[in-house]
Amino acid sequence: MKRLLRISGIALVLLSAVLLVNTFRFTSRQLTDVKPVANLPVGDSALVRLSQALRIRTVSFTDYSLTDTTQFDQFLSFIHKAYPLIHSKLTQERFNNYAVMYTWPGKDTNRKPMLLIGHYDVVPVIQGTQRMWKHQAFAGETEGGYLYGRGALDDKATVMGLLEAVEYLLKTNYQPEQTIMLAFGPDEETTGRGAKTMAAALKKRGIEPEMVLDEGGVIKTDGVAGLKKQIALVGIAEKGYVSLQLSAVGEGGHSSMPPKQTSIGIIASAVAKLEANPFPGRLDAGLNHMFQYIGPEMGFGQRLVFANQWLFAPVISSILGGTPAGDATQRTTTAPTIFKAGEKENVLPIEATATVNFRILPGETIRSVTERVVEVIGDERIRVAPIPGTIGSEPSPISDPDAAPFQRVQRAIQRVFPEVIVSPYLMLGAADARHYTGICKNVYRFMPVRMSDETLKLLHGTNERIAAKDYQQMIQFYIQLITLDKNG
Repeated sequence: MKRLLRISGIALVLLSAVLLVNTFRFTSRQLTDVKPVANLPVGDSALVRLSQALRIRTVSFTDYSLTDTTQFDQFLSFIHKAYPLIHSKLTQERFNNYAVMYTWPGKDTNRKPMLLIGHYDVVPVIQGTQRMWKHQAFAGETEGGYLYGRGALDDKATVMGLLEAVEYLLKTNYQPEQTIMLAFGPDEETTGRGAKTMAAALKKRGIEPEMVLDEGGVIKTDGVAGLKKQIALVGIAEKGYVSLQLSAVGEGGHSSMPPKQTSIGIIASAVAKLEANPFPGRLDAGLNHMFQYIGPEMGFGQRLVFANQWLFAPVISSILGGTPAGDATQRTTTAPTIFKAGEKENVLPIEATATVNFRILPGETIRSVTERVVEVIGDERIRVAPIPGTIGSEPSPISDPDAAPFQRVQRAIQRVFPEVIVSPYLMLGAADARHYTGICKNVYRFMPVRMSDETLKLLHGTNERIAAKDYQQMIQFYIQLITLDKNG
């Protein structure tokens, strides 16, 4: 017994030593040689131009016949007049009529270009909510230091901010070291066809960007639990998605003589099985990279946990599972969204269908998700297939946060926002960035705007707005990103 206790004591000491060594070697990934920069004189007129852009109703619809293309013509005409140097000194190309790409040649023609992207289409205002807006959604009005309007955040601010940065640098006669390309999509909120076409054109030309930067992450002002500082989240991957339709056919008839299970019962049972058997949680789909960046900035106890994921992974997974947002970062999510069956209260339905939306974690595929759904349901009476006319989107590859392009983004962030912590993260939604992963391995997603959990609701929501200060700093960020040399 004493020998067993002695062995257990030795094992405990060794385990403690390993945990402590890993913790003390778990050092900060924040850059320490970055000096904050003074704000460049971009001018208040930039906010005026953004306001004018927000007045143009570039609303995209999945049903293209509903899209008012005259507004897209108006927007492209507006930026042509608003940014004369860009349109006189950069090469401009149009794809699918309204997708636009600019090329700014760099000094080093042997170096791969940097591609900066965004989209200028916006989602419609939900019918019946117009009166809930503090200012009309397409009035482009300011109040209290904020500019209100659909697209103020998603995503005209990015497009206009990039144009402001390039126009400013052209005024100073700056020429970039590497070629800078801008690509703006007109339908990110619907099909993403514009981005797909531009990416395909670059691939055909053999152009492989050194880096692609799109919207996506933001600067979280309320950070994450355990961090006292604000955190700039740079997306290194995004989830895929697919909506599967479950359908079952029954015999129908009068409700006074029901079978043991109707078509509704069959589908309801299948949905219940899917919710009771969620996809397994995984920390290797981007979360592990995030922990490497935020862990060293936390207190000793949390630092010890994140430095030793090999031991504490179940604990971390359990904590993440405590909230829907946290849980969504570690697993492919299952969300039943539509149920259709029956026409009359005393008539048995013949067919019942349910639509279930899945947001797919990197490392899994539409096919593997579909196969698992069929296996979990385990009922041959149920047909499982994608919704007719839809395809879905595979999850993106994970871009390397240790690559030089990521550090360039990090350096630009720390120059303009020296008070924040920078971290990679997994983007839960979808963006045009995913269409460029076939031509570039360093695809990142970040919009340099401060937002809290509460203000994140403004995206696609009522009273969408951006602070004038945030927009000014967005332009500063893009200027820094473009002018940083290869080694940062």
